[in-house]
Amino acid sequence: MSKIFKLGVIGNPIEHSLSPFIHSRFARYENISVDYIAYKVEEDNFNEFINDFFANSLSKGLNITLPFKKHAAEIPGSLSEEAKFIKAVNTIIRHENRFLLDSTDGKGFMEDLKLNKIDITGKNILIYGAGGAVESILYRIILDKPKSICIINRTQQKASRVVKKYQSNFQIESSINIEVDYDVVINGSSAGLTGAFIPPGKIKTNNKTCFYDLNYSLDKTPFCKWANHYSSNVFDGIGMLVNQAAYSFQLWFDVFPETGKVLNDINSLKK
Repeated sequence: MSKIFKLGVIGNPIEHSLSPFIHSRFARYENISVDYIAYKVEEDNFNEFINDFFANSLSKGLNITLPFKKHAAEIPGSLSEEAKFIKAVNTIIRHENRFLLDSTDGKGFMEDLKLNKIDITGKNILIYGAGGAVESILYRIILDKPKSICIINRTQQKASRVVKKYQSNFQIESSINIEVDYDVVINGSSAGLTGAFIPPGKIKTNNKTCFYDLNYSLDKTPFCKWANHYSSNVFDGIGMLVNQAAYSFQLWFDVFPETGKVLNDINSLKK
């Protein structure tokens, strides 16, 4: 009888996570037996849960979502350079008797840009939001050498903190330049998840501007509805979600799973 590996995602809230669906599909298509469960965990029980979960010898790894990504970066183990810099972890891998800690969000985001033929090298990038979701992709965005990056946040202090953190790597602006045509507009704020998306200021775009929402929903997100007034090049975070999951799966099983079929499976669920 083949081994059934234990996997999961922990967060709070977690009820609407698509991760169990995605990883179960990956495992089915790759002929690997897994039991992948979404776990709702209270913040003061995080360390206890980690210890209990990995007490089982068949526990292969965990995905980490809000509000635990910063907590996971403090687990004793080997941090990837990316996770160490952004101080956040979304994937725990048990390797022999130690933990490997990584973040696959940025790689998943860049992979989805590539699949959608969005090239950010030499381009002007505008980002709404300055929280953990934005930090998780900013590391990879900078590696692709855009022309400019502007981060806008309703709390200016938060945007300034992110700008300061990356200032030795890239000159990031924290106010919209009305002279700049923005080529890619990214929403990393969760403020517009309900109701209408209200942009923090007027922006200048061109007929090729792409809009990307890091949030995802089986319905069209408020940001995507707003962006459709500017462009038909509008994308939500489903592709990033599937691709960051694929990179996690690869870390656990040393195989990069088929993502196209899983994306089709999810799109068939959309309303």
